[in-house]
Amino acid sequence: MASDQVIELLRKAYSDEIETVMNYQTNAIVLDGVRAEEIKESLQTDIQEELGHAEMLGQRLKQLEAQPPGSAEFVARQDSLQPPEDSTDVFSVIEGVLDAENDAIETYRDLVHAAEDADDPVTEDLAVTILADEEAHRTEFRGFRTEYRSD
Repeated sequence: MASDQVIELLRKAYSDEIETVMNYQTNAIVLDGVRAEEIKESLQTDIQEELGHAEMLGQRLKQLEAQPPGSAEFVARQDSLQPPEDSTDVFSVIEGVLDAENDAIETYRDLVHAAEDADDPVTEDLAVTILADEEAHRTEFRGFRTEYRSD
């Protein structure tokens, strides 16, 4: 049986991935302007990957005889990733994505350690795989931030 900490972190990660999908989708819709196009395309691409993460996390919870949280348990936490009032404020979306990715990276690192402590190599491997994806997203958006700062 998985440890309570592993289950808790898997459930948190699942909720975070679902919230990220919602916010990426919304921002990809509302952003305007020529400068927004590359960001919108990147968000649209990442949506499918984040959904895939949520599915893998949900399946792992099921394998551990737990279940992912439903909407009644959902608590929104990504304040900085909310769509900007100014639809051309691409920089605030970039910063919001970086905040979300940093939070995800922290969660997956915690999950790696918790799974290792619980002698759960399957969850540990899943967390390492998703961690690598999140670090790649962060690197991409750090590049966008650098480009926007230099203009």
